[in-house]
Amino acid sequence: MTKQTAVRLPEETYNRLKTLAERTGRTATFYIREAIEEHLEDLEDLYTAEQASIAFRQSGDRTLSLNELDAELGLED
Repeated sequence: MTKQTAVRLPEETYNRLKTLAERTGRTATFYIREAIEEHLEDLEDLYTAEQASIAFRQSGDRTLSLNELDAELGLED
């Protein structure tokens, strides 16, 4: 099942998309879908990381340097 949505694009972006579609014989819809599918996971990961970072800062937990972590785990040379 697919759903339809409307996207407003700046004129320059729209023109680039239209030109690409014409040059390649594909539709603008194809490239819009490709761009969304390609980058959606990256955006989801970024949002998740930002939320985790905020939660960590609010927790008051401290960070460790690599040397401190090695020492804590008994991995010092």
